[in-house]
Amino acid sequence: MEAAGTGNVKAEDPRAGLLNGGREERLGIDEVLAKYAGEFGPWQARQFALVSLAWLLDAFHTMVTIFADREPEWRCVRPGGCGGLGICGLEPGSWEWAGGPGVSTVAEWGLICGQKYKIGLVQSAFFAGCMLGCGIFGHLSDSFLGRKGSLIVGCIVNTILGCLTAFSPSYTIYVLLRILTGLCTGPMGTTAFLLATEPIGPSRRAAAGISVFYFFSAGIIFIALLASCLPFSWRSLYFASSIPTLAFVLLILPFLSESPRWHLIRRNPDAALRILRSIAKSNSRSNIPSNVTLALDNGAEAEAEISPPSIIDVIRSRVTRPRLILSVITSFFCSIVYYGLTLNAANLDTNIYLSVIINSVSELPAFTIAAFLIGRFGRRRLTVGTMWLSGVFCVAGAAVAGGVVRMACGVMGIFGIAATYNLLLVYTAELFPTTVRNTALGCVQQAEQIGAVVAPMVVVMGGGVTFLVFGVCGVVGGSAGFVHAGDVGSAAVRYYGRDGGWREGQAIGDWMIPCKLIQCW
Repeated sequence: MEAAGTGNVKAEDPRAGLLNGGREERLGIDEVLAKYAGEFGPWQARQFALVSLAWLLDAFHTMVTIFADREPEWRCVRPGGCGGLGICGLEPGSWEWAGGPGVSTVAEWGLICGQKYKIGLVQSAFFAGCMLGCGIFGHLSDSFLGRKGSLIVGCIVNTILGCLTAFSPSYTIYVLLRILTGLCTGPMGTTAFLLATEPIGPSRRAAAGISVFYFFSAGIIFIALLASCLPFSWRSLYFASSIPTLAFVLLILPFLSESPRWHLIRRNPDAALRILRSIAKSNSRSNIPSNVTLALDNGAEAEAEISPPSIIDVIRSRVTRPRLILSVITSFFCSIVYYGLTLNAANLDTNIYLSVIINSVSELPAFTIAAFLIGRFGRRRLTVGTMWLSGVFCVAGAAVAGGVVRMACGVMGIFGIAATYNLLLVYTAELFPTTVRNTALGCVQQAEQIGAVVAPMVVVMGGGVTFLVFGVCGVVGGSAGFVHAGDVGSAAVRYYGRDGGWREGQAIGDWMIPCKLIQCW
């Protein structure tokens, strides 16, 4: 069917309404989702669930070292016994590893006594790779590679590196491969978060953003179960934990859609509209009218005239600079506590598999409670409160003797800091505009990785000192939240103004309407 007066222009052509004299309706993506396509329907639910599986794989690659680098049980083989001495007080040959030297990297390469620091060094090296990868992939996913492309590349490389790690001939090669694995693992979570949540409407985005962390916690539980099935070979564990990533690339990623927001910031509004029309169709909503055109977040007309902004522009802005600095500080301390408590499960003198599972299970109600309370108390107050909760229990864990009581304090510490950790990603994403959101998140995640680099070295200290450091980090990080930006919710800074500066609010003619009075997301 042809549109009247347009010759051979088809009615479904997005330009048809304009050619017919219809009035152009210029909307942001969020407005199209809310008004026409649906904020969270079957299309978004499918995209969210499948993309979020990347968080499960992220946990595999991150937490596999807890089990591969553990110190296994040993037994005395000296006639007459060992007299209650520890490994470091015995002569070589008077004891042996239960299960053989291939049970873990510690057993195979003798990472005990004076060499024990090398265990923490491996874990720190991995997170150092994550830190570098966040900056690299953060830029790539905002530029030509896109969210989906970055995720595909990262998963393929991770599969290869994970399998190569299983054949590491020496400790040095092992560390190098862990650094390279971290390079791709670090940005996997942030990229998946954006790909999963950007097509979701503003009223549902915060709850969905918090929900991605269920997948990471589930990944820790699954890697613990997998490790318990392969207790006698760290090499087999690395190989087995890498194969699911390949399956994700081959069986799931091809059926996922790129983010419409990425298409829009890449000056391809037609591709973004096609995705939005697909969302509307899948959600059984009325088709998006042909006279609708897309603007980069609520009428930012200048975006096509100005070169794409970078993180430098965020730093220059008086609005976004303090937000970035405070987000970095809070994320740094949060990361030390979260990864530190998780890795410290090996030092609790309990069953390592059970300890890791209990810690991860304690995270799940934290996510649920945070999702319910975020609307009541707001992002900032809830972030401060949960981080302080974790800090207080960690200080209590330092004050008590080891055993069940300290383990319970650690579980409560994980409960609080897990809620903080997922709140921070949602909170931070709302503070920065679409054009540099992933780059800014990459910068914040670099701070998280610096904290993660520090965490293993704190774990190596052992005992009450470790818990005391975690407690101080929790209290200090939570205190930084008091001077952080207030709850912006869906009213974040959203676009780049004609004068080359960030705008906070929506420009209507010559007037600037404050974000507190309108929705700018």
